[in-house]
Amino acid sequence: MLDQRKVFGVLEKNGISFFTGVPDSYLNGFCNYALDNLSNRNIIVANEGNAVAIAAGHYFASKEIPLVYMQNSGLGNTINPLASLTDINVYAVPMLLLIGWRGQGNTEPNHPQHKLQGEITPGLLKLMHIPYEILSDSDDEFERVIEKAVAFCKRERKLFGLIVPKGVMADPDKPNNVDDTYPMSREEAMEVVLDQMPDDTVYSATTGRATRELFFLREKRNEGKENDFLNVGSMGHASSVALGIALEKKDRHVVVLDGDSATIMHMGALTMASKLDVPNFMHIVLNNGAHESVGGQPSAGHLLNFTKIAEACGYKTIGKAVESKEELICAIKELKDCGKASFIDCRIHKGLSRKLPPIIFDHREAIDSLIDNLNKRQ
Repeated sequence: MLDQRKVFGVLEKNGISFFTGVPDSYLNGFCNYALDNLSNRNIIVANEGNAVAIAAGHYFASKEIPLVYMQNSGLGNTINPLASLTDINVYAVPMLLLIGWRGQGNTEPNHPQHKLQGEITPGLLKLMHIPYEILSDSDDEFERVIEKAVAFCKRERKLFGLIVPKGVMADPDKPNNVDDTYPMSREEAMEVVLDQMPDDTVYSATTGRATRELFFLREKRNEGKENDFLNVGSMGHASSVALGIALEKKDRHVVVLDGDSATIMHMGALTMASKLDVPNFMHIVLNNGAHESVGGQPSAGHLLNFTKIAEACGYKTIGKAVESKEELICAIKELKDCGKASFIDCRIHKGLSRKLPPIIFDHREAIDSLIDNLNKRQ
């Protein structure tokens, strides 16, 4: 892994002092150094397009080149502002894009959600006429690349991409940082939900820890997985998938096991509750105030009143967040048959309650099992 102290020294030397983006496990060394050392010069945002726009505003106000960081899966969120805001034919905003390269080659054979994204990452930059370099684990080479990239940005007033393969900016061992902010762990909260809802409830688990914990909870409880949708990619869209199911299957309870960072990423999805009649739809945010799956960097989750936001969007709530098993049980009992789409902000602490191996499963087999389950009553 690159020496992050040297990385930031090189960036500072070349006039790069403002950073914004969405944390990525391939960039956790970079992200954690920025978090610990840069205070308000490092802005962790809702989604990657948001970061590009903030970076553009920074350039307009300072004439300084910003750096935007992201996992390559977030490139899709940036395409609109990169093509219609920062492009040379529009407002010509120079910036560096630091992109974690998930799915490069055959580096993640058990995670097909990264395969296509890994294949097309360089091509997407080419398609948007953004030159790039693939970084290596060499401090001297990093300095050369940054000097070249910054000179290009200044000269051409354009963007430059820095693609980061596995191991270049990430510690391979992510710590399991357990805090005591709230009594429940994610796994404990999820088990309460499984216990309180009917056996045929359909679950949509968000990207990251929730998918892993639901997968292994089913094994721990000797239960089948045919009612579960594991949203292993497409962060922020688990609730929309669940909504599509709930609209079609009014005779089944459908529960979203969401994360605070995932909910924030596409918060506009919450507004659909004001337009649609889905009384079988329950949205539970497992809110630990962190981007836990990629290193534990803070989100805005514990700073927001999700309950008031959800109420304004048309959800039925109990009027406050829940913080204990007893409160969660009472909330589920009150809301599961309340006649409207419902929402629970479930406050939990960071960290896994037990060590879990990576999920290895046949994605096509899993989704076909859910499809068969959802359609067997027709």
